Amino acid sequence: MRLVIILILILAAFQSKAQQNNLPEYEELKAKVLELRTDVDNIQLNVSQSEKRFKRGIAVATIGYSVTIAGGLMLGRKNDELGKALLIAGGVTGVTGTILMVDAFKFLGRIGSSKR
Repeated sequence: MRLVIILILILAAFQSKAQQNNLPEYEELKAKVLELRTDVDNIQLNVSQSEKRFKRGIAVATIGYSVTIAGGLMLGRKNDELGKALLIAGGVTGVTGTILMVDAFKFLGRIGSSKR
């Protein structure tokens, strides 16, 4: 009977020692998981911002180049001066939209740059 009690006490001591050894590993793993969660949240935020700006750039460029086409169609007719104005305004608007689209990619470049 005494031998059984001694064996139980020895096993309990080893088990509590094993649990103490796993505690730092658990805390380290928990910290890594939280760090990964932060990274994923940051990636999602950057992709969302990039998507919004890219869509805005597409809309502005589409409007601008449509105005440019309309202005080109008016050239050589009674509204020649309006056509020239639309060509310039549409071209500037289209280029602005293209710049907005290109600018949207800067958020995608930020995804992995903070760690590397």
